[in-house]
Amino acid sequence: MIISYKKKIIKFYYDHKRMPSYSEIMHLVGFKSKNAVFKLVKKLVEDGFLLKDKSGRLLPSKLYGDVRVLGTVEAGFPSPAEEELSDTMTMDEYLIENREATFMLKVSGDSMKDAGIMPGDLVLVERGREPAEGDIVIAEVDKNWTMKYFRKKSGMIYLQAANEKYKDIVPTEELKIAAIVKAVVRKY
Repeated sequence: MIISYKKKIIKFYYDHKRMPSYSEIMHLVGFKSKNAVFKLVKKLVEDGFLLKDKSGRLLPSKLYGDVRVLGTVEAGFPSPAEEELSDTMTMDEYLIENREATFMLKVSGDSMKDAGIMPGDLVLVERGREPAEGDIVIAEVDKNWTMKYFRKKSGMIYLQAANEKYKDIVPTEELKIAAIVKAVVRKY
């Protein structure tokens, strides 16, 4: 029975791009009272299926499920390889360090194409970290949003595209770093 509740919550998450509220869970699973929902949520949190943030909002624990890691593949010269189950992992545990500060953005534009970030890709970003030289950041510069390399030169901070047809961006008024890009997701 718990498995069908999990499937309904996952479906809601993918359909709406957010976790359901307690009232929505009550309707999803057919409960008559919120008390039953609180008990279900408590069980799902104990099982590690759901997390709660500091304000009590629900967060998905494992978005992608477990994926088998079968070994490595040579990206240089071909070499003999054997398939060997070496581990299982979730994409979440591989990519996400701070769930509450992590979110995804859809990319538009080609200014980061030489960094391998193309229009239509999704970038996984994390708020709350100080950028280091060379990080790809999501920044508000002079009241406009962009994604670029974070650069420092002779004490000056600027943003650099990964496409030579774009000029460096030097803030004239204000620069706020909102997040640092942690990963790129591309569906073929």
